[in-house]
Amino acid sequence: MSAGGGTKAIIAALAANAGIAVAKFVGFLVTGSSSMLAEAVHSLADTSNQGLLLLGQKTSKRRATREHPFGFGRERYFYSFIVALMLFTLGAAFALYEGIHKIIEPQPLDTPVVAVVILVVAICLEGYSFLTAMGESRKIKGNVSWWRFIRQAKEPELPVVLLEDSGALLGLVFALLGVGLSVLTGNPVFDGIGTVFIGALLGVIAVILIIEMKSLLIGEGATDTDLATIVDELAAGKVERVIHIRTQYLGPDELLVAAKLALVPGLDTAAIATAIDDAEARVRAKVPVATLIYLEPDLDRETR
Repeated sequence: MSAGGGTKAIIAALAANAGIAVAKFVGFLVTGSSSMLAEAVHSLADTSNQGLLLLGQKTSKRRATREHPFGFGRERYFYSFIVALMLFTLGAAFALYEGIHKIIEPQPLDTPVVAVVILVVAICLEGYSFLTAMGESRKIKGNVSWWRFIRQAKEPELPVVLLEDSGALLGLVFALLGVGLSVLTGNPVFDGIGTVFIGALLGVIAVILIIEMKSLLIGEGATDTDLATIVDELAAGKVERVIHIRTQYLGPDELLVAAKLALVPGLDTAAIATAIDDAEARVRAKVPVATLIYLEPDLDRETR
């Protein structure tokens, strides 16, 4: 469900951003607004980013090989990390440069009404993309807050699209304010100020995404709730205690579980094998994402 929902949100964002990027570049050519140019480059970067997210989803489904025995699930994290870097360079850095340039050398806007119309239409389209991403995210978010969902989500696409779309909407508001104030006051420096605000906003979002995607790339373990469930399910049946456990996400839909278990005394080899198989089955029934489970019976030395 998460992968399908992520794909739907990505496609909605891709369609919206592609159309918006074209409209904004036309608006910049007509008006000369730096806010419009910054937003056009931002939308172009977002369009490329959605393409990278789709590529990551496709390449992550390749079969495991001898060189990569655990598969390619982390490619979704890798491409999401690249998206964050592109948002910072093509979006934030360019907008800050263009905004500072227009503040130092302000230029009057031509036909500002065109910019206003394009920005209002862009807000509507970005709003549709944002609502689509929110709708798909609610299916897997549970009762946690939106901020916690972004921080803890193991599926990178939805948090990326959510942050990109929220940034796009706020950026459009900044661009609209910059153009509007330039027209009302007759001072084009407000257009440059609006562009700087856009760059700062994109920079903050990019840094958040870089931090989160870096953490997923390095390897995150199961959430506290899932870990507690796994331990409870392991410590049942013929298992007396979980001596040691480690978990790590190999991809959004693949959780590796490795544990040492203390079994009840006196079991023969067949009974030990059955106890291990039963423990694996209990974990998979409660935490389906735990696709790779390695369990080792051991002596519980702490009780001796």
